[in-house]
Amino acid sequence: MEFSKNKLIILIFFLLIGCSSIPTNTSNSCNIFDERYLWYKHVKKAEQKWGTPIYIQLAIIKMESNFDWLAKPSRQKIFKVIPFKRPSSSFGYSQAVKGTWEQYKKETGNKLATRARFKDSVDFIGWYTNKTESILNISKKDAFKQYLAYHEGWGNYKYYKKNKKVIGLAKKVEKQSYIYKKQLLDCSNSLNKNKYIIF
Repeated sequence: MEFSKNKLIILIFFLLIGCSSIPTNTSNSCNIFDERYLWYKHVKKAEQKWGTPIYIQLAIIKMESNFDWLAKPSRQKIFKVIPFKRPSSSFGYSQAVKGTWEQYKKETGNKLATRARFKDSVDFIGWYTNKTESILNISKKDAFKQYLAYHEGWGNYKYYKKNKKVIGLAKKVEKQSYIYKKQLLDCSNSLNKNKYIIF
């Protein structure tokens, strides 16, 4: 009996690790969903709920965490050697900071949401981009400006032209979103087969 319990615990552990590991090729949306077929269900649901295209959801996650569920900003260093505190509370797939995540949970009623869960992360991105459209009048299909607002925040968005680094990141997100969009068009038939819409 004890042996069976141990086997069950080990099995659950490896299942959790397997579900949370980074996809092999994060630059290809079709490959991502081949490995993580439930993720397609989650991004599709977020798209239907908030109106944020799947390819933009993926492009933001690619830039923010490269699909690493435990991603955190690198620690700052004192004298370039001694590890110090992290520059922000960003965490998980979406790299949402604590304050904004709490606002998301409060406004959506998703009290059990966690930044390390893909389902919650894409719903957060949908919520955020939807508010960006309302607050700043930026289309949810505009990957460049949506990412600028995502990275800088709604209040600091108007200052983005002074930040060349952020502009460069937003251009990368825009380019990646185009790539994801094209890939999704190529594999859309297989994505809509039954194995992608179970549960």
